[in-house]
Amino acid sequence: MSYLYNFFVIIISFVGMEIVAWSLHKYVMHGFMWYVHMDHHIPNNKKFQRNDFFALVFGIPSWLLIMFGIMAGCDYRLYMGIGITLYGISYMLIHDGLIHQRFKMFPNTKNRYLLSLKRGHWAHHKHDGKKDYNKDNDVCYGMLWVPFRFFTRKKSD
Repeated sequence: MSYLYNFFVIIISFVGMEIVAWSLHKYVMHGFMWYVHMDHHIPNNKKFQRNDFFALVFGIPSWLLIMFGIMAGCDYRLYMGIGITLYGISYMLIHDGLIHQRFKMFPNTKNRYLLSLKRGHWAHHKHDGKKDYNKDNDVCYGMLWVPFRFFTRKKSD
């Protein structure tokens, strides 16, 4: 039974991170931390961006949860930390690999779900680099969940 409970904690933590990430992206990164996130919305070929700082920020809670969970005899905090870490790995693979191709990953995918994630994220970046860019016009702040309208096939797919 404890294996099932631990698995459930990992899944809930993973899914919960999508909610946390969406909220932080919309209200923090596009809010008072815009200065740090802004370079992600400016077309460039830099290997590292100020925006990459957020990966470290998100890594701290998972590290602490894993550490304190192990110190307490592998309690629920360990599994919360694992769920957050798995979300971080997924984020890196999907956002940096698939969508922005910072490292080549699935460059020619035909998977409908992965293509919808790309469409949703590119809608978020639709106005980047334009003179009249306004961060308040951005849409689709999530990473693994996108509105249904991005699942519709386009002729270019």
